[in-house]
Amino acid sequence: MRDDGGVMVVPGALGGVDSVRMGAFQTIGFVVLGVVVGGLGTLIGAGGGFVLLPILVFLYPHDPPAVLTAISLSVVLANATSGSIAYARMRRTDYRAGLLFSLAGLPGSVLGAHLTQRLDHGVFDPLLGCVLLLGAGIILLQPQLERHAPCEAGTRTLVESSGTTHRYSPRMGLGALLSVGVGFVSSLLGIGGGIIHVPLLVYVLGFPTHVSTATSHFVLALLSFAAVIVHAHAGTLWPALGRTLPLAAGVVIGAQAGARLSSRLHGRWIMWGLAAALASVGVRLLFLH
Repeated sequence: MRDDGGVMVVPGALGGVDSVRMGAFQTIGFVVLGVVVGGLGTLIGAGGGFVLLPILVFLYPHDPPAVLTAISLSVVLANATSGSIAYARMRRTDYRAGLLFSLAGLPGSVLGAHLTQRLDHGVFDPLLGCVLLLGAGIILLQPQLERHAPCEAGTRTLVESSGTTHRYSPRMGLGALLSVGVGFVSSLLGIGGGIIHVPLLVYVLGFPTHVSTATSHFVLALLSFAAVIVHAHAGTLWPALGRTLPLAAGVVIGAQAGARLSSRLHGRWIMWGLAAALASVGVRLLFLH
């Protein structure tokens, strides 16, 4: 048919154009969200899942937890991989510890991804909120970071590319044991594990804060990869690929910025920022239902 100006108009064409535009805006929005999540996640070594997953729960309350965790863990994988590359250039990662903790956490990560398939929001959301609040409480109740500062008597030395030297005495055996639980919980809830792992590395295992964030990212990359493979095999990853890809693209950009910004912030502020974020989203999730 034709309009009054003699221009050919195909029925439904305008609606199709609007749909394309709306899809483009949504894609751009996911990319921007990914940049924010990637920058914050890399800054504190949490992989961004603790920020992204609550947002996904609020935006898509009718999607099964398995689908949302598949999205989150895929984004965590992209973020952690990008952040790990940035930290590798800075020479901040303790690879000996990272490999040991990854191997220890691998079985728990696979098991958690399998169990997520059986959870509904009535169980999943409050459980996630409790874990986030618990993480915030652990951070705020611990002594000041200065008690864990590197010292000359450390058994391990790590020298960054900038020349900054870290001397510390990590508790490797305890770290491997704790990583079993970290891998399970992080994969079950789709949060990546950094929100739990970084405080443990700093307060319990004796790692300097900046080494903790870098090493945690390395562990996150390996554990989240295993969990994503499980979700892909179960079929929960593919329905949300349209959201996952732009988010992943954004976090790759944001992760590089977050790694650079971390060099300018004091370790105490990184951990306090993490605690505030955990508490805020945890409360929201507890009162969501």
